[in-house]
Amino acid sequence: MSAQPTPRTDPGTPEERALVVGEALIDVVERADGTRDEHPGGSPANVALGLGRLGRAVDLLTWLGADAEGDLVRRHLAASGVRVLAGDRSAVRTPLATAHLDAEGVATYEFDLEWDLPHAWDGDDVAPLVVHTGSIAAVIEPGATRVAHEVARRRPTSTVTYDPNLRPALMGSPQHALAYVESMVALADVVKVSDEDLAWLHPGVAPAEIAEEWAQRGPALVVVTHGGDGAFAATAAGARLRVPAPEVTVADTVGAGDSFMGGLVDGLWSAGLLGAQRRDALRDVAAPTVEAVLRRCARIAAITVSRAGANPPRADELD
Repeated sequence: MSAQPTPRTDPGTPEERALVVGEALIDVVERADGTRDEHPGGSPANVALGLGRLGRAVDLLTWLGADAEGDLVRRHLAASGVRVLAGDRSAVRTPLATAHLDAEGVATYEFDLEWDLPHAWDGDDVAPLVVHTGSIAAVIEPGATRVAHEVARRRPTSTVTYDPNLRPALMGSPQHALAYVESMVALADVVKVSDEDLAWLHPGVAPAEIAEEWAQRGPALVVVTHGGDGAFAATAAGARLRVPAPEVTVADTVGAGDSFMGGLVDGLWSAGLLGAQRRDALRDVAAPTVEAVLRRCARIAAITVSRAGANPPRADELD
């Protein structure tokens, strides 16, 4: 059963909300021992789920079918405080992704989906404090162009966060995906990217080198995750730092990066660094603040990988 969100009172008012734009789908997990199960997933949906469990008010703009699978996704997200926005049109069927786990619990993916956005949806007139997107939603057409437009439209009022969370099986060549990634990096205030994503986009180039380059293109903060080896961060203000990952017995890695991303948004929210009016403060963020946020993100990800599936922690599990 999904955990109920833990109420939060800091910072700001209850009207402050996050908007996550991106795919929600049904994940099918096939393990090396032949066992199989199904549960709701999708990278942006998992980020929204993590934020909801940390007590944040969060909306998800996505592309679900009017079918049993779509209803399962909606119930799953609602149980953790996520509001799935109703639009004027929907997918023919709810997307499906299959994660094949090897003996170490590491996942590879295959997909059966289409991606687009509604033309109009509930709450479109409300400016969120932060807008997050990434993964399939920011690369696969026809939705990717509409996602980029929506993010650009929100940038004058909202912090923009982005996680490429690439899926090579869906996204063609690295060169094709890179054009989409770089355009979104240019719009973003905060980027979280895995070392595996960077190795696919820029083989042979050190992840820290790419992070430092991206941090000079527009983002205030670029974070590279290295799985069990922790994370590296580069800021536009010139800070460079690394944080370790807690030691933990890994059940599987499904949703680990998404829970880290949700923790990153939550941590910056608690630090009072979200919203377009705080953009300068975010660009000048001090290294100790970044380190404290990232250490908490690492704890969140460690809890997620210690249990099966994309099952991020609640705030009371951390505090």
